[in-house]
Amino acid sequence: MAKSKSNRILATPSEHAKKHLLYVQEVGSLESIEPHISTRQNLNSYLFFIVTSGRGTLVYEKEVHNLETGDCVWIDCRKQYAHESSVTEPWNLTWVHFNGNQADYYYQYFLTQGCHFIFKPYDLSFFTNCIADIYRTQKEEKALMELETNQYLTDLITYCFQANKQEDTEMTSISNKLQQVREYIEAHAIEKLSLDQLSEQFFISKYHLSREYKNRYGITIGTALNSKRIAMAKSQLRFSTDPIEQICMACGFQDAAYFIKVFKKAEGMTPLEYRKKW
Repeated sequence: MAKSKSNRILATPSEHAKKHLLYVQEVGSLESIEPHISTRQNLNSYLFFIVTSGRGTLVYEKEVHNLETGDCVWIDCRKQYAHESSVTEPWNLTWVHFNGNQADYYYQYFLTQGCHFIFKPYDLSFFTNCIADIYRTQKEEKALMELETNQYLTDLITYCFQANKQEDTEMTSISNKLQQVREYIEAHAIEKLSLDQLSEQFFISKYHLSREYKNRYGITIGTALNSKRIAMAKSQLRFSTDPIEQICMACGFQDAAYFIKVFKKAEGMTPLEYRKKW
């Protein structure tokens, strides 16, 4: 039984292309039917591929990388690499092997700019369309095929740079927003706050905000809010004689029973026990 179905074109570049242009060695697509490992090394080529669906792994420079739908990979095939499709979610790949007089320079410059050889662009269509154009051009074998292919490969490399920079910009933007959310929670903890409200105020989807906040700070927004309120309550329990119900409301809790429950979970004792101990 076949382990994969593939459509590919093996190209034979002219001497002119080898000396002056970026040129294709192989371009195609693959649909995995059952898992198998592809391993190569010492191949004078650069490989760019897209995981168009499914999952798999890449072993490159002795490190294992998990790949999923939407991931793009650009590697130097002179180094040993291996990739394998997932057993449960077999992947489909679209790829191009290429080289050229300036290929080494472009790749080294890509790495020195802080770009990563695995990335997930926000708009995958730029990459899939580019490889589709390369495939079509190679298949039609027009007079200007190699010149057109050089242009498409240049576009592909440019997209790689742009996608990485977009990732940097997006991460900086998200980081700034998360810091703003954290500061807002600190300043407005006694008010009635909700994820929906924060989402609206900071122009970020509540699902994205919830996930990224926990990724960055290790706790949920709800936990961060309760922690701030409990810290305020502890201060009032220690340095005032106000009743528990009044402290509860003053610190942003709308329900005394819920306040006692949250406080006990955080401190291992009730608010009244905390007051007596301190």
